Amino acid sequence: MPVHSKNIHTILLWIIVLSGLLRAIAAGLLELSVDEVYYWLYAVYPDWSHFDHPSMVGWVIQLFSLNLLLESEFFIRLGSVVFAAINTWIIFKIGTKIKNPLTGLYAAFLYNTSIYASVLAGVFIIPDSPLLLFWFLGIWFLINSLTTKQINKTNRLNMIAAGVAIGLAGLSKYHGAFIGIGVLLYVLIYDRRWLKEPTLWIAGFLAILMITPIIYWNYQHDFISFGFHTNRIAPALSLRLDYFFTEVGGQFAYNNPFNYVIIVSALVAWFRGKKYIKSPYFRLLLLNGLPLWLVFTSFSLFRSTLPHWTGPAFIPMILIGAAWLSDALPGKYGNEKKLLFPPRIKAPVYLIASLLILAIYVINYLPTGLGTKKDLYTWGENDFTQDMYGWNQVGEQFLKIYSEDTAHNIMPPGAPLITFRYFPAAHFDYYFAYHANIPVFVFGSVERSHEYYWINKMRGPIKKGQDVYYLAVSNWYKDPEKEFGMLFDKIEVPDIFEIKRSGAVMRYGLVYRMRGFKGDFPE
Repeated sequence: MPVHSKNIHTILLWIIVLSGLLRAIAAGLLELSVDEVYYWLYAVYPDWSHFDHPSMVGWVIQLFSLNLLLESEFFIRLGSVVFAAINTWIIFKIGTKIKNPLTGLYAAFLYNTSIYASVLAGVFIIPDSPLLLFWFLGIWFLINSLTTKQINKTNRLNMIAAGVAIGLAGLSKYHGAFIGIGVLLYVLIYDRRWLKEPTLWIAGFLAILMITPIIYWNYQHDFISFGFHTNRIAPALSLRLDYFFTEVGGQFAYNNPFNYVIIVSALVAWFRGKKYIKSPYFRLLLLNGLPLWLVFTSFSLFRSTLPHWTGPAFIPMILIGAAWLSDALPGKYGNEKKLLFPPRIKAPVYLIASLLILAIYVINYLPTGLGTKKDLYTWGENDFTQDMYGWNQVGEQFLKIYSEDTAHNIMPPGAPLITFRYFPAAHFDYYFAYHANIPVFVFGSVERSHEYYWINKMRGPIKKGQDVYYLAVSNWYKDPEKEFGMLFDKIEVPDIFEIKRSGAVMRYGLVYRMRGFKGDFPE
């Protein structure tokens, strides 16, 4: 049945407004996660690239926080919230282009109900946040160039724009390279005319030009970032089906189980002969996501992987699923209202909204912790909610001890704070140390310290004979005697404080005074 375009655009506007409002509320209510405080360091210490990822996420934080003038969690995350709204509009436009406005509307719904796309990259500030923006733009420009019958001036301009978008995606996260791989596969398999087109090679050159900061930084640092990621995905000798099923299960959950079923159903329908969109569109979208999915899913047969690594692969699959729905559903519903918001769309919408509201409650208000309560040194261990709660309390308690120590000459003014790993170091920095001018150092190899390997050098050195603090939280506890005992003359009995949520103790903080640094900074 025909659907009025005005009604579709009205619903699209409501999707953008309501989903954006829900994301903004979550962005303002939740403390920063382990990854987010770490990427905040990219904004504090901007560089051409960084140990873990390229610089784009740090630049986004700088842009939306007015170069860290506005440093609340909301403004640190604001780029993700804004990009998610833009992505909703772009995916609607792509869906409309490949089939009709109803496809665009369904695509907007499915994007906003993806836990990976709408929450992980739409609320939290991670490299995937800008990556998805440029991934969507890449798809839009490629749809308007590669899939056309005639190669004309407009198509060539779109191809050049696609090259820039691909480069910016690569400048956001290394995954951006897979957009380019998809383009090459499409050209080689389906349309070799483009191999004779200088525009394709210009676009490739521009994509590489965009990522020269990454190459330059890695050249300066012996390609340490490339080596780090290669080691993370290098296949082991033994087959690990447990890793594989964990990865596939994670993909099922991260992309919303309802969406996953829609995508699989759409792919099955296509390969059974149901051609619900033009073949060039389907091929381009499939090759845009399939290489990434195959690579990281195959890695999971041998190495432990993270489900969000395959997240971008599902972006073009959402469009395929939306096109299938817009072809299959009109014959099932006799009125426009049901067609615009059918049960297959309602289910993922209600699920994602419920999960986000539940997550806010569990993280901020659940009186009982989800982790162990066996003893003081492991209290709260394995409780994922603690990644985003209690850090303001940690800062308040530590600064109270720090001020009293300074006032009574127990510790020297400006005594540095040390820890054993880049997390919780970044939480300490963001929530109290950086603004209190307390230098935080991470003792250990680059694999443990990550960005702090270089930050240590900018802040250091710690002088021989200097007294320092060691702050530990019970859910990530390491015994300072075992970690640092050989580096100090004496480690005193700690001051202990409680971190509470809704009146219940969720973890403990332990403040150690470490006397007489021996002067050998460990690596």
